[in-house]
Amino acid sequence: MDTRNSKLGTEEIIWNLADLYANEAALEADVEWCRKTAVDLNTRWRGHIATLSAAELLSLVSALEKLDSRLGRLDAYAFLNFCTQTDNAEAGALHQKITELCSECAATTIFFRLEWNALPEAAAVALLAAPELAPYRHYLTSLRRYAPHQLSEAEEKILLEQEPVGRASWNTLFEKIFAQMKFGETGRGEEEVLADLHRPEQQTRQRAAGEMTAALQTNSHILTHIFNTLAADKMLDDKRRRYPGWLSAMNLDNQVEDEVVSTMISVICSRYDLVTRYYHWKKKALGYDQLFDYDRYAPLPDLAMADIPWDECRQMVLGAFSSFSRKLHDIAKTFFDEGWIHACLQYGKRGGAFAHPVEPAAHPYLLVNYTGAWRDVETVAHEMGHGVHQVLAAGQGYYGSDTPLVLAETASVFAELLLFNQRLRELTDPARRAALIAGKLESIFATVFRQTAMNRFEERMHMGRRESGELSVDDLSRHWLETQGQMFGDAVTLTEDYGLWWGYIPHFLATPGYVYSYAFGELLTLSLYGRYQEEGEAFIGTYLNLLVAGGSRLPRDLLAPLGFNLGDPAFWRRGLAVIESYMAMLE
Repeated sequence: MDTRNSKLGTEEIIWNLADLYANEAALEADVEWCRKTAVDLNTRWRGHIATLSAAELLSLVSALEKLDSRLGRLDAYAFLNFCTQTDNAEAGALHQKITELCSECAATTIFFRLEWNALPEAAAVALLAAPELAPYRHYLTSLRRYAPHQLSEAEEKILLEQEPVGRASWNTLFEKIFAQMKFGETGRGEEEVLADLHRPEQQTRQRAAGEMTAALQTNSHILTHIFNTLAADKMLDDKRRRYPGWLSAMNLDNQVEDEVVSTMISVICSRYDLVTRYYHWKKKALGYDQLFDYDRYAPLPDLAMADIPWDECRQMVLGAFSSFSRKLHDIAKTFFDEGWIHACLQYGKRGGAFAHPVEPAAHPYLLVNYTGAWRDVETVAHEMGHGVHQVLAAGQGYYGSDTPLVLAETASVFAELLLFNQRLRELTDPARRAALIAGKLESIFATVFRQTAMNRFEERMHMGRRESGELSVDDLSRHWLETQGQMFGDAVTLTEDYGLWWGYIPHFLATPGYVYSYAFGELLTLSLYGRYQEEGEAFIGTYLNLLVAGGSRLPRDLLAPLGFNLGDPAFWRRGLAVIESYMAMLE
């Protein structure tokens, strides 16, 4: 256990997974129930979807949702149990066992999705019009969007059965490598090294960057192989399923059109000048002649650097939520009070942060690696936004509460804005206010522009793998430096070492194409927050309704009451204009 836990008061901030399974017997009972239920559903319904009445279809979909909910609970428990102890063989074995169970049950019940999507359009429309199917109308309609890309039942079953030893297994290997990787002479963990990039001493930042680069270099042959393997895996899957582009599958999952995403990315790239302007400003503010990649997160002299204890973090986050809505405050308070958060630092724990849903009948869990920095308070607020969103959307059921990634970032980014503006109101010293605004801009840049630059890297990686074959470590590093360099312009000098830093980004592997969702959510939320500033309390109900709706409708339909047109470049420019207004405050 890290000694900083006692200093920050996070020794006991460890989640209580007994809320999911109090003992092994209960878990094993659910494993057997899921396996038996999947077989029973296959025996009872396979081959009969075309002849079902609306009432029978409701019965089947309800049963499938109950099965998937139980699998979701098992999967969440196994994953959460594993990600805080990736060096524990028993935890790893359980995680693999449940992953295989989920694939087994999915293969056994795949008949429903295939037969439902094979129904003639007229028959499907007639069934969907039945009042009793209203709770599942969006879910069933969304399934049919995948019809042009589905394979035969035999092929789909083989792919599902292979998944635990395919993509999922490579991602687990990646997580194990980083969770157990040691950096520098003292064998520090990843989170400690990355935290040093925010230190005021340039020598400390340069050393941390060197330690990260050295570790990436040592493992570059493994990381390059993993990246190539999963890029090839996606290439083959896209070809099998006849997706027109490398990003099409993600766009379909996000329920947004390719043109909307293309428009957003184009508009963001056209404003890379904002990033260049900011880092020229920061270079001058720091008194540097040259700003290197390891200087990007250097704190301004007037930024408070004192560690923030966990209890103070708790008060800040709850205060920010309370300033907007008592309902949000009360839900967030439950996370703090009931053991739904894992914040302490420990060896073998996965890096980063996340909010993990379970099922509507169970609460979500939050993971953070709390080091006491202001950015960690922002991270807690961000993940708490996710958690509150998941709690509010639970009323839509397991299928209806699954929010598309492009909307899943809404509540988290909004929570960060609440925290930021509360802190800004509290500060009276102009220099400290400027430092806080600068920090917020860097956070926004990381979400909007850096994620978009990573999307540009990802496109080069996938297209390069498809057009030229296996990519070398030098190929990947060149793509990384060029796409990052386009964003920073002449304001930041990117060292050759920084070229390897593509290797620690898990999203490229776990969810190909995912990263643009961050930019989507940030710009959307800036527009939402602007609406809140205009309307005041009248906006709160509208916003809560958006969160409660979860994924029960298409994103464009959920946003229609707000008058947002995602296909209009002007919509994205509105969010960028808010960013420019922060920049103007500094300049």
